Amino acid sequence: MAEAGKNSRQFRAEVRKVLHILTNSLYTNREIFLRELVSNASDALDKLRYRMSKGENPSVADLPLEISISLDKDAKVLTIADTGVGMTAEELAENLGTIARSGSEQFLADVAAENAAKGTDPAAEAASDEEGAEAKPADAANIIGRFGVGFYSVFMVASKVEVTSRPAFGDNAEASVWISDGLGTFTVEPATGDAPQRGTVIKAWLKDDATEFAEKFRVESIIRKHSAFVPFPVLVDGERVNTQPALWREPKFSVTKEQYDSFYKALTYDAKEPLDTLHLSVDAPVQFNALLFTPDSAQDFFGADREYWGLDLYARRVLIQHRNKELVPEYLAFMKGVVDTEDLPLNISRETLQENVVLRKISQVLVKQALGHLEKLARDDAEKYSRFWKLHGKVFKLGYHDYANRERICALLRFNSSTLADADALTSLDEYMARAPEGQKTIWYVAAPNREAARLNPHMERFRRKGIEVLWLYEPVDEFVMDSLAKYKEWEFKSVETAADDALNDFADKEQPKNEAAAPLSEDDSASFDALMEKMKAILGEKVTDVRVSHRLADSPAVLVSPDGGMSSSMEKLLKVMQKDDSIPVKVLEVNRDHPLLRSMLRIFKADAEDRILADMTTHLFDASLLLDGYLKDPQALAARTGKLLEEAASWYTEVRKI
Repeated sequence: MAEAGKNSRQFRAEVRKVLHILTNSLYTNREIFLRELVSNASDALDKLRYRMSKGENPSVADLPLEISISLDKDAKVLTIADTGVGMTAEELAENLGTIARSGSEQFLADVAAENAAKGTDPAAEAASDEEGAEAKPADAANIIGRFGVGFYSVFMVASKVEVTSRPAFGDNAEASVWISDGLGTFTVEPATGDAPQRGTVIKAWLKDDATEFAEKFRVESIIRKHSAFVPFPVLVDGERVNTQPALWREPKFSVTKEQYDSFYKALTYDAKEPLDTLHLSVDAPVQFNALLFTPDSAQDFFGADREYWGLDLYARRVLIQHRNKELVPEYLAFMKGVVDTEDLPLNISRETLQENVVLRKISQVLVKQALGHLEKLARDDAEKYSRFWKLHGKVFKLGYHDYANRERICALLRFNSSTLADADALTSLDEYMARAPEGQKTIWYVAAPNREAARLNPHMERFRRKGIEVLWLYEPVDEFVMDSLAKYKEWEFKSVETAADDALNDFADKEQPKNEAAAPLSEDDSASFDALMEKMKAILGEKVTDVRVSHRLADSPAVLVSPDGGMSSSMEKLLKVMQKDDSIPVKVLEVNRDHPLLRSMLRIFKADAEDRILADMTTHLFDASLLLDGYLKDPQALAARTGKLLEEAASWYTEVRKI
């Protein structure tokens, strides 16, 4: 009984409302209508070329395959014409009068069915020539249309559209006209006025708020942005706009450096030639073509240019998304270029992408190829790689969070170091490890604003004495990189500030201290020195957790160290800045008991533990150490105290010298 009462019904649609949605809600940008019309014209030309390659003869065979756009600003009319396959009256009614019916999709389905019947595919057929043929058959894969709704985008800007078309093949070569206002009805009738010799002419009467699309510069900019690489000439008022070929579709061996440079400049508006070029044609695991460039100038990706990165994504030579940030990770943000694939599932407006595994696979391949290319560059042209690093190394270091490629990224990192001749010289981690003395299994580093500051860092003194090379990190991101990477090829990354007292005991001295070795303290003086440190701790109060003898200093009188031996001072400072914490950390003051200054302070302490000079010197030592750590808040007090001490020292000097 239930089956007897069941009726199958078809969905119905309010055509007027559907058209309103298509023309007013589908697209986010009105200029897209021109991209859609140019894509349709390109498809019509591709269909014609494909059928000609099959041996069919079109009418007026000597007509050039091109797309022409003419503008009448006074009449507010935009006209776009192609010399493609054209349509009969029935096809006009069927293709333009049926929403979501794609003539291109039907054409591809017919080609696929024909090839299936023959047991061939378009690619195989395109690769085989008949004997004596001069040209290979065209590949239908360049055809863009899929959804059958792009044409209706013209009604976003037009109050009336007239489509005049004459078919290129068949016995019925009469021209017909399709006319509609996009509100729900249309008419098809024989053409009575000027009709094309072959192909299709679309005339759009622009709305009052869309007259910008009758301006030549506006139309040209839209073509260059969205349709610059369609495979046929696009002319605006007789002048060709798309003069740059889609080089990524060309075989690498056929493209010259001059062509690459010209393409790069047109794409990026950069006056300089690119530093390097990477041209890819990939068939698996996903099919795509890519043309990537490394600029010969740096961008401020940590400042004003933070959002200006990503690759242009194309589908069959038509721009889908400008600066797509999913194709490459942030550490490859310096790369410019295009990616073109036919495998992307787009949304119906072709303005955005559906979330899909295809895009992720393309990204994985691009990263793998880019890293391989950089590895080859570092191996074969160290000078060029050094220039790349100085321009883009700051951004590339962000790859520390790419765990899948961590080992490869580590090998590509470059640093200045204590062994190198100047601040411009660079070393890799592998080169550092090769120079290390036997038994060393730690990669040591120190963070500093510049080479001189790194050299003068008190923590460097024992490393210099032992001849242990130290990497010098000048960028704020560097310590985050080291901290995140933790190790490379079983070698740990460690800051010289966190080195244990016995960390270098196994290595012989390679350099003598600058100052002569002080005589050992007597047992009585050792006890007095312990009392001096207690006095210094009392003078500094809560500014320090302790005052103790240092085993890391050779030439400096004092240094501040973390009480728990944890993070370095520069890392701690960075974290405080991020947390907007301007407090001064409380650390341990380590003093060099063999330094002449501390020996003099010991004599003063033994003579008079309450001497004001002793308190001034203690405070001055602390402030100087605080200054090296970058935390000094009161430089005026330090300067005043320095002036006072110099004044007294000069007075004593003149008395001693009897001047």
